[in-house]
Amino acid sequence: METVTRYLITGAAGMLGRDLQSALDGREVTALDRTSLDITDPDACHAAIAEHDVVINAAAYTAVDAAESDEGAARLVNALGAENLARASAAHGAVMVQLSTDYVFAGDAAAPYSEDAPLAPVSAYGRTKADGERLARAANPDATIVMRTAWLYGEHGSNFVSTMERLAGERETLTVVDDQRGQPTWTADLAAQIVQTLDAGVRSATLHGTSAGETTWFDFARAIFRMQGWDDRRVQPVSSADFVRPAPRPAYSVLGHEGWRRAGIKPIRPWEDALSDYLRDAR
Repeated sequence: METVTRYLITGAAGMLGRDLQSALDGREVTALDRTSLDITDPDACHAAIAEHDVVINAAAYTAVDAAESDEGAARLVNALGAENLARASAAHGAVMVQLSTDYVFAGDAAAPYSEDAPLAPVSAYGRTKADGERLARAANPDATIVMRTAWLYGEHGSNFVSTMERLAGERETLTVVDDQRGQPTWTADLAAQIVQTLDAGVRSATLHGTSAGETTWFDFARAIFRMQGWDDRRVQPVSSADFVRPAPRPAYSVLGHEGWRRAGIKPIRPWEDALSDYLRDAR
């Protein structure tokens, strides 16, 4: 008799959580949002994970600026919540996918960060996500996949693409920072990559779930305008110094993809291709 894999998604109401449900359509999936599962409760995590084979933790405290003044709240979800899920996964023999972030790095590199690069977060959010990685691995060392991602956009949540589209209708010109580099990544692509990783039998790894290529926020915005048929000269470059925020943003968030080669899996496609498909077909 064929064995059925049973998946549990936490943070299921979020942008990635919704696309994970689509990517797993037709499979046995339990999708829980924060009202259905409090991942800061160890007993609740054990009860929820029972009889599941895979846990994908897309739940997170993502208010980057708010975390600077309330790091304890961020740590409770991003670090201790991840540990709770990993402990419960280990107890029930489940593989856990822990979603993480480019913010675990300092953002001062000149070449893409490798999967084994030293963690050096400079923000409260980054510190709590780095702790989440460590705690999850320690609690379930043989069956934790850390999946770092960055610059996410998608159909089911507020994001940079939707913000640019809204501002395009409200302003004749807009300014976007031109001194931060990263990899725009469509959540549908990331969700499909996570499922492919699990289907390939990967049980323990650190992987970078970002699109191929790199760009700045400014050039990302200009690409959105061009693909929508708008005049991209309406987008003007500015420095990060003109947008001071409580939490420092990484100047360089480009993540390397060598881990995919080692796993025998193709990396996510170039960001321009994904953005084109998203703008044309996704909504």
